[in-house]
Amino acid sequence: MPNPALVDVTRGQLTESLHRGTVAIVDASGKLVCSIGDVDARVFPRSAIKGLQAIPMVESGAADALDLTDAELSLACSSHNGEEVHANSARVMLMKAGLTENDLECGPQWPKRMEDAAKLILDNETPCGLHNNCSGKHAGFLGLARVMGVETKGYIEPSHPVQLEVRRVIEQLTGDIVSEDVCGTDGCSIPTYASPLVGFARAFAAFGTGEGLEPLRQDAAQRIFDACVNEPYMVAGADRFCTKVMEGFRGRVFVKTGAEGVFCASVPELGFGVALKCDDGATRAAEVMMATVLEAMLDFDEEEAKLLDTLVNPPVLTRRGTEAGHIRPRAEFLNSLKTTLLTS
Repeated sequence: MPNPALVDVTRGQLTESLHRGTVAIVDASGKLVCSIGDVDARVFPRSAIKGLQAIPMVESGAADALDLTDAELSLACSSHNGEEVHANSARVMLMKAGLTENDLECGPQWPKRMEDAAKLILDNETPCGLHNNCSGKHAGFLGLARVMGVETKGYIEPSHPVQLEVRRVIEQLTGDIVSEDVCGTDGCSIPTYASPLVGFARAFAAFGTGEGLEPLRQDAAQRIFDACVNEPYMVAGADRFCTKVMEGFRGRVFVKTGAEGVFCASVPELGFGVALKCDDGATRAAEVMMATVLEAMLDFDEEEAKLLDTLVNPPVLTRRGTEAGHIRPRAEFLNSLKTTLLTS
C-alpha cells in the first residue's frame, strides 16, 4: 500500500501535483507517538543525520583537542551553501588538524548561490572540496582521524576507523544493526546506511533530550545541539530552511535536511524526535512537511507564527515573481498530526 499523499502543489484553484511521504515522531521514552505511512521501511538518511555523525568527534575529545568553536561544530553538521564564510571555516578546521583542502575526499562542488559561484569565476578560481556542502563534516572526520592517530587517507571508506566509529554510534542511537546490504554511498562519498525511519526519530529524541544516554554522550549531544542552534547560519546559510527555522525558534528546535526528501528534528521542550521522508525526494515538499509538523506540535508567538506561515504555505511563483499557486499540506495530513499529538 503506498504512503499517503501529504502535500499538494496548486496552480490556480486546482491541485497540479502531489507528494506522498512518511512521518515518525517519537518521545523521550522511545515511544512512537505519531506514525504516518510506513515508518518501518528502511530509508537512507543522507545528510539529515550529520548531528549524530558529529558525536564521535565530540565524545572522543577531538573537538576539544582541536579547539573547535561553536561555529565550527555547527559547520561539521552542515549542508552549507558553499559561501565564503563556510569555505573559510572548513579551511580553519583543517588547519587546526594540521591538514589542508587537499586532504578532503568529498569532491569539489559549485556553491549553491549564483552570487557565490560568480565570485569564484570573477576571481578566476574553480570550486574545490571546501565548497562542497559537506566540507565541514569531512573536516570533522579528518580531525577525528588525526586525534585518533589513524591514517587520514581513505577516511571515507566503510572500513576506516572513523567510519566504523560513526556507524557504531548511529547503530546505538537508532537501535538498528546495519549490514553491508543496506549500505550505500552518499553524494560526498561516505557510507550511508538505510534504517527504519522510526529509528532516526528515536535517535533525535535522545539527541535533543539526553534521555537514556550515558553522561559522556549526553554532554556531546547537548554541545552539538547548542552549537547548531547558536550558529544556525553555519548549518546551511542564506535563504535556507534549516537556518531560518533555527534562527526563528531561538534554540527551541534543531532541524536538519538531507538529500532525497529526508528531514530530522529534535524538539527538547516536548521530548520529541522527528524523522520524515518525501517519497519522490522533493525538497520543496519535505520542507512543507517538516514545517507542518512543527506548526502542529508547538505553541508559538506572533513572530514564530509568521515564519511558520511562510514555510507551511510557500507560494508557487512565475518567472516574474507573481503568485501562481501554493505548496501546502493536505487537510488529511494536518488532521492526522493534530489528532495524534493531542492524545500523546
